[in-house]
Amino acid sequence: MDDFEPLPPTLQNVLDQKSLKWIFCGGKGGVGKTTTSCSLAVQLAACRESVLLISTDPAHNLSDAFSQKFGKDATKVNGFDNLYAMEIDPNGSLQEMIESSDQSGGMGAMMQDLAFAIPGVDEAMGFAEIMKHVKSMEFSVIVFDTAPTGHTLRFLSFPSVLEKALGKLSTLSGRFGPMLQQMQAMFGGGGQQEDMFAKLDQMKEIITEVNTQFKDPEKTTFVCVCISEFLSLYETERLIQELTTYGIDTHNIVVNQLLFPKPGNNCEQCGVRHKMQQKYLKEAFDLYEDGFHIVQLPLLTEEVRGVDKIKEFSKMLITPYAPPS
Repeated sequence: MDDFEPLPPTLQNVLDQKSLKWIFCGGKGGVGKTTTSCSLAVQLAACRESVLLISTDPAHNLSDAFSQKFGKDATKVNGFDNLYAMEIDPNGSLQEMIESSDQSGGMGAMMQDLAFAIPGVDEAMGFAEIMKHVKSMEFSVIVFDTAPTGHTLRFLSFPSVLEKALGKLSTLSGRFGPMLQQMQAMFGGGGQQEDMFAKLDQMKEIITEVNTQFKDPEKTTFVCVCISEFLSLYETERLIQELTTYGIDTHNIVVNQLLFPKPGNNCEQCGVRHKMQQKYLKEAFDLYEDGFHIVQLPLLTEEVRGVDKIKEFSKMLITPYAPPS
């Protein structure tokens, strides 16, 4: 079994796969997801027509990383012609939707109560709004800087949540539709119910289509970001298993913040930490060497902030980092 070739320790495979449309970067909080997703987006901008970087993390770190303010509309990143970024609060888009449908009177409110009786629908609606927004813009590839692990997986299970919700609503409308219409006719007003269902159906279509794309390894891949510690490795294993359950492709792991003490360095902490990291790195290789590209990134002496530093850092995703000998 030992004769297999380990895969190259870079993300070049992501750049080479021109059919990719959605790329997710995810992992535990504080492991460098944002830096990785920004760096990957920068590298993609060099070889793809147009790149959109979306943050769905309520903490919104893209603005901090690029030192430029982003909002819920795609904004061009300074210094690039084809790289755009946007930050979306999944719950905010839902509030807007509620407010807009509130104008349709009592009927809208009743439908909302029905819709929200199903857990996860509020976030799923937010997700549908994001997707609608994204689909209307023609980007060749979209990079998601996702919220910490738990949220990410919920985000990816939305399509099925929404399909269930819409299924329930459709059967309800089939049963009670005629009665509701009569009531509406009696109290004056009508037509809103159809609007509501039309809107939900349209969302369901978008979501089902996106869901199909997410499960297609030609179009979607997930880059797991971690650090060489027990908890992070454990979380990564959980993430990979869940992605496999959802049928989402993943074959890249970025191990960030690795220490490479200089020869003759007497720092005790560095030595101990380096030893610990190497132990977990070896475990990561034992677990994932067959079938995963494992990218090793060093712990830097300064923060990666601003376009220039991100560009510099992004090179290490493509050319393996060589520690000073």
